[in-house]
Amino acid sequence: MFDVITNEINLPADIATLTADIPVPVIPDLSMPEQKSSGKDIFAAKERKAWDKTEEARCDFQYHLRLTRRASTNFVTIWQKSVFGKTLTEIKSDDAMVSYFVEHILPVIQEMIGYNLSAGDWAIVTTPMRRHLERNFASRIAEKLGEALGIPFYYDCAHCRSKQRVGAVYDANNIPIEHNVIVFDDFVTTGSTILAMKNMLHSLGKNPVFFCGINNKL
Repeated sequence: MFDVITNEINLPADIATLTADIPVPVIPDLSMPEQKSSGKDIFAAKERKAWDKTEEARCDFQYHLRLTRRASTNFVTIWQKSVFGKTLTEIKSDDAMVSYFVEHILPVIQEMIGYNLSAGDWAIVTTPMRRHLERNFASRIAEKLGEALGIPFYYDCAHCRSKQRVGAVYDANNIPIEHNVIVFDDFVTTGSTILAMKNMLHSLGKNPVFFCGINNKL
């Protein structure tokens, strides 16, 4: 017979004696400090900021001839809205800008329509005036363009029923007897104004062509 040899392991009665020298890590306090309620719903939908109307559009008058179709209407512009340059208020209040517009728009009209418009059935008008008791900037330019082209300028040819540009309806006032009508505006944004002019002139059997100075939309 064989003798069975058993190896016995004697464990200490108190395990704390064995672990006494092992450092215990300090657990940081991860709890959030108490915050006072601000009364605002942080998940609420943010309202869109109102448009700052004090920031006017500007133009640096870099030549930018462009044919655009907007609001179902084709029109020609020769300048583009820009970040720097004169504001629209500054442009309209400067008498020298009338001649500047005429000088640069005249050759564009002549090259696109013809140099001898006086021999044809042509006239020139502007879009309705809303806040002007006297002849406004656009009408002063159109009048000078008519003189240079040798065609009649019809002042205040249409009246607007409201002050709203979008969806505006125009009433005929001083309509040209000529069949072909150049419609000039100093600047165009949405195209709603020239669309209303087109609808009115078409209803009267006229053939309008649109030229604008500044394209007020990037």
